[in-house]
Amino acid sequence: MTLLSHLGHTLPRFPVDLLRRPPRPTVARPLEGVELQHTGNRPDIDVRVFAVQRLGAVGVGLFLLTFGILGATDGVGFLSTHGGRYLGLSSNGLLSALSLVVAAVLLGAALRGPRPASTVMIVLGGVFLLSALLNLAVLRTSLNLLAFRMSNVVFSVVVGLLLLFLGAYGRISGNLPANSPYAHPRALVDEPSDLPSGPEEVAAEAAMREAEIAVVQHYATEDQQCRVRAMSAAHTRDGRRRIWMDFDSSTSPSQASDPAGRHPEP
Repeated sequence: MTLLSHLGHTLPRFPVDLLRRPPRPTVARPLEGVELQHTGNRPDIDVRVFAVQRLGAVGVGLFLLTFGILGATDGVGFLSTHGGRYLGLSSNGLLSALSLVVAAVLLGAALRGPRPASTVMIVLGGVFLLSALLNLAVLRTSLNLLAFRMSNVVFSVVVGLLLLFLGAYGRISGNLPANSPYAHPRALVDEPSDLPSGPEEVAAEAAMREAEIAVVQHYATEDQQCRVRAMSAAHTRDGRRRIWMDFDSSTSPSQASDPAGRHPEP
C-alpha cells in the first residue's frame, strides 16, 4: 500500500498523467470586429439611428473635403474677396482651408462613433447657420474674407439645417421610444402586491381602518378589539386583511353585513 492510497487518493492509470496540466476552462470571447460599446449592450435598440448619424457625417464630410481640395489646388488667393467657382460655390484659400478642417472633424467623428458624430453635427450645424448670417451681412464688401456669394449663403443654411437634423435624429425628442439608443431606462414603479383587489377586500380595508381608529380613541366595541388583537400577530397588509375577512366569514349572517362588528341598536 502506497502513501497516496493510504490517504484515500487513487493513482492515475499512466504515470505520464501526473505531468499533464489540468484543462483550462473555456471563456467565451466576443467576436472580433463587433462593437458593443455604442449600443450599451442592449440588443433591442434601433441601429438605424446610429447608421443615419454616421452616414450623414461621412456624406457631408466628403462633400466638404472635395470642395476644399478643389479650392486649395486651384491657386486662388488666400484672402481674395472674389474667389473661384467650384461645385457651384465660390471659394478662396481661407474658405478651402476651413472646409478641409471641417471635413476632417466630421470624418474623424464618424470614425470615432455615432455619438461623437451626432454631437459634432449639432455643433457644426449651429456654426454653419451663424456663418450664413454673418457672411450675408458682409456680402459684396471688403470684409468678405471668405469670398461668399449668395449661393454660399444658401448652401450654409441648407447644410446647417441638415447637420442639425442628422445630429438630432433619434436623439432629441420629447418622447423617445424605448428602443432608441439615446433613451434612458425608465424606473419601474413596483406597486405593492398586497393591495385590495376586489370590493370585498376594499370594504374590509375600510372596516379595519375604522376599527383601529376606534381602538386608539377608546370607543371600540368588543368585536373590534378582538379583531385588532388578532391582526397584531400579522406583519403584512395582506395577512391582516385575511384575518379580518376570516372573522367576517365566521360570524353570523346578521353580523356579516356589518364588517366592523357593530350591532344595530334596537
